[in-house]
Amino acid sequence: MSELSAYESFSVSVENKVAHVQFSRPEALNTMTKAFWLELPKCMQEIESNTDARVILVSSTGKHFSAGMDLGVFSDPKAVPMSGDPGRMAENLRRVVLQLQDTLTSLENIRLPVLAAIHGGCIGGALDLVCAADSRYCTEDAYFTIKETELGMTADVGTLQRLPKLMPEGVVRELAYTGRKLSAQEAKGLGFVNAIYPDQEALVAGVLEIAAQIAANSPLAVTGCKEMLNYSRDHTVADSLKYMATWQAGMFRPTDMMKTFQAKAQKQAPQYDDLFPVKDLFEK
Repeated sequence: MSELSAYESFSVSVENKVAHVQFSRPEALNTMTKAFWLELPKCMQEIESNTDARVILVSSTGKHFSAGMDLGVFSDPKAVPMSGDPGRMAENLRRVVLQLQDTLTSLENIRLPVLAAIHGGCIGGALDLVCAADSRYCTEDAYFTIKETELGMTADVGTLQRLPKLMPEGVVRELAYTGRKLSAQEAKGLGFVNAIYPDQEALVAGVLEIAAQIAANSPLAVTGCKEMLNYSRDHTVADSLKYMATWQAGMFRPTDMMKTFQAKAQKQAPQYDDLFPVKDLFEK
C-alpha cells in the first residue's frame, strides 16, 4: 500500500481494509472550498488505486458535518468571470457546474461502497454530497437542508437529481421549495438515513462496524452489487436484467464461493483476494 497524500480539506486513514475520510476544517464548519472540490475526486481515486480498502467511510469534525459550499468558490473571477459577453459567461458557468457535479459523482463512480456518517448540520452542497453516497447514517441532532433556495438559487450539484430516488418526491419538492430543515428522525422515517445514533462517537463506531461487515465480503461481489444498483436506478428493469446477465456471464467465477464454503466448513472467516488496483492507462 502506497503512502497517502496529505489533503487540506480532510484526513485519510486506512485500517482493516476500511478507508476513513474525515473532514478536518471544523473551525470553518467544514465548508466546501476550492481545495475541497479539487481534492475529493483525487482522494477517492487514490484510495481506489493505492490502498487495500474495500469500503470508504466519510465523516466529519466539529459542530457540523458541513455548512456546504464556500462562497469563495464563485468569487474567483478566473473561475467564474462576472463580466464580458453573456453567452460566453453562461457557457463558462455551465462548465464550472458540470465540473462541480463530477466531483461529487466520484463517490458513485468508484467501485467501493461509500458510507456517510453525518452529525450536526448537513447543509447545501453537503447534502448534494451525501446523496451520492451508497448509504447514510446520522446522529440524533443531525439535520439536512436544501439551503440554496433560501439563498436565491437552485441547488445544482446533485440533490434535486438524486434525492427523489431516495425518498418520496413530494417531500423532496417541499424541502426544495421551502429550504426547511429535515430532522434526523424524519429522515430515518423516510428511509433517507439507515440508522440514528445518540452522538458522533457512537455514530462513527457503529458505521465502522457496518463497514467491517462489507469489507469481510468478497470485493468482487460487493462491487458487482454497486454496479448493478447504480445501473438499475437509471435504467428500466428489462435493461437492468440484461446487463446483470451480461455482467454475471463475464465476471462470475466460482473461486470466491468455494472459499466461502471451505471457510464455513472449517468454521473460519473466508479470506478473499483484493481486486486489482485501479490505475491510469498504461501506468505500471
